[in-house]
Amino acid sequence: MDSVFFVFEMIGVIAFALSGAMLAIQNEMDILGVCVLGATTATGGGIMRDVLLGVTPPSALTDPIAILVSVAVSIAVFLPFIQKLLRGRSHIIYDRLMLIADSIGLGIFTVMGVNVSFLRLEAPSAFICVFLGVMSGVGGGVLRDIMSKNKPYIFVKHFYACAAIVGALLCTVLRPYIGELSSSLVGFSVIFLLSMLAVRFHWQLPKYSQIGATKRQK
Repeated sequence: MDSVFFVFEMIGVIAFALSGAMLAIQNEMDILGVCVLGATTATGGGIMRDVLLGVTPPSALTDPIAILVSVAVSIAVFLPFIQKLLRGRSHIIYDRLMLIADSIGLGIFTVMGVNVSFLRLEAPSAFICVFLGVMSGVGGGVLRDIMSKNKPYIFVKHFYACAAIVGALLCTVLRPYIGELSSSLVGFSVIFLLSMLAVRFHWQLPKYSQIGATKRQK
């Protein structure tokens, strides 16, 4: 079971590191900036979660394999021939790859956050599990966006944070009935599917500008 979750976590690390590194390159950062942004995206949410749980130093620092993997992925993305391959035909492939990587990372780290909550706390409430799960899923992305001087993705794009909330809630509720692995797979699948559907059908939460425009039309 531990090996399954380790592979699961490494897939999330690679996915988030990929999205962070790609954004850094879009912002014309040097190789150090690319590595820092990739590692921050991949491990930032987990570090924030561990700090809230009182796990010090955070697990990402005591067992740095996630940081090392994210740095390796960031360096690979920085290589000129990889960039040429990604940008070969158009920016559409580049943007889609970043979206898929972000959605995979979001799903994996959200359910991992829920599982860590159950592991570290005695009889945690559903609220705590969902909160820490979402924190794990979106925390790294928020730090990434702040460091690259962008509006945090979760506040302006599609259904991103809401997908994490729904998946975390399902994972929390189903865990006592179907087990840790099955509930994690359900939560991840729902988050990934909702993220993809949100992009396909342009699902967005209401914004003040949209509300104001509707009132003016009336």
